[in-house]
Amino acid sequence: MAYKGRRINPQRFSKGQLKILAAILPLLIFMAMPIIFIINHAFKPMEELFAFPPTFFVKNPTLENFTKLAKFFRTNGVPLSRYVFNSFIVTIVTVALSLFLTTLAAFALSKIRFRGRNMLVHINQIAIMFVATAVLIPRYLVICQLRLIDTIWAHILPLIAVPVALFLVKQFVEQVPDSLIDAAYIDGATNFQVYYKLIMPMIMPAVATAAILVFQQVWTNLETSNYFINDDSLKTLTFHMNALVNVNNTVSGQGMSAAAALILFVPNIVLFIILQNSVMNTMANSGIK
Repeated sequence: MAYKGRRINPQRFSKGQLKILAAILPLLIFMAMPIIFIINHAFKPMEELFAFPPTFFVKNPTLENFTKLAKFFRTNGVPLSRYVFNSFIVTIVTVALSLFLTTLAAFALSKIRFRGRNMLVHINQIAIMFVATAVLIPRYLVICQLRLIDTIWAHILPLIAVPVALFLVKQFVEQVPDSLIDAAYIDGATNFQVYYKLIMPMIMPAVATAAILVFQQVWTNLETSNYFINDDSLKTLTFHMNALVNVNNTVSGQGMSAAAALILFVPNIVLFIILQNSVMNTMANSGIK
């Protein structure tokens, strides 16, 4: 009776929420500051970029940094649009293939019994501990043997397998009741029908979270353009933006570097905003068995 009339998530504001807001608001401001700074920094004119003491907010916003960046790419022989096109094609294809293979593997490792299943799960868990640098030489040898140097597939194939995404999705698939799957089999469903019509609709929050993980890995990748691609017209936007920052690390190049940082940052924040509800559901249900 003591809890009568109380709600875990009240629909209206109450004084009891003030202490929660007082604890969360400083953290929210602190985490939002880098995002606000990146946006303001990209629109600062040259005198504000080197002002002392440094300014956090832009006073006289300008698009000069972006126009300089576009001119630099035009004089470089390959237009900026080409790098953007390469990055979007590589990212879309890689994310799509990675999610398809990840969800299939998660379904097989969680709900289908076969010899060697536990060994594959352990191999995936071990793979989580390895960074990309540790497998760079074997990866390069495989790409060479497949004759994929200077092809678009050199960007895609090395990044399809994401052990962290497989681990996350597999945890969600394991929460699907076996009774539902058995009922589908009794009705005559095949393994692929169970995967597509039963499993996928139930694990969409985990798939959305995995999509963000894969997207960030692909969008910010420098390794493939640096080691597997020699043709400038096949390299990605991230590689050239990073090269721009390194080559033009001068006073005149700081504005272009700020604009490049914003261009690379925007797709990440946009994707997270679109999928944030699914990500929150993933975090909320990750401990429910």
